[in-house]
Amino acid sequence: MESLKLDTSNIIIGLEAATKEDALSQLAKRMYNNGYVKASYENAVIEREASFATGLPTVHCSVAIPHTDIQHVNSKSIGVAVLKETVPFVIMGELEATTDVKLIFMLAMDKEDAQLSLLQKLMGIFQNNKILEAIANSADGNEIINIIKHEIKEV
Repeated sequence: MESLKLDTSNIIIGLEAATKEDALSQLAKRMYNNGYVKASYENAVIEREASFATGLPTVHCSVAIPHTDIQHVNSKSIGVAVLKETVPFVIMGELEATTDVKLIFMLAMDKEDAQLSLLQKLMGIFQNNKILEAIANSADGNEIINIIKHEIKEV
């Protein structure tokens, strides 16, 4: 299994999006243009978000962790978007209740078990207000990558 690729080219700081679909589309296109996911990934991640919401209300700012099936992935990676203005995402496990998301961690995993492992490690980031605040306020993609790498170690 190849190692997780964290690449500044998959980070968008100040993403302007009117809807969650717009935000997901822009980040998925970035990951596709960088070769990490297949052309099918964008529609697959948007469709999955509509069926299985990934919004997580956290104390500092809400996050979303959209992902989809492994057949849409070329290389194991994470795309990160820091939204300029929050957009509502349905809360994980809910049908309609929403949370205003500031950070999107888009997962592209090549193995099912790796996805679960990464999600568990990311939960440590989501539960730490100082780390979320540092990511949300960062103007530097390298800084965001260093924070994530430090927190998740290797997946």
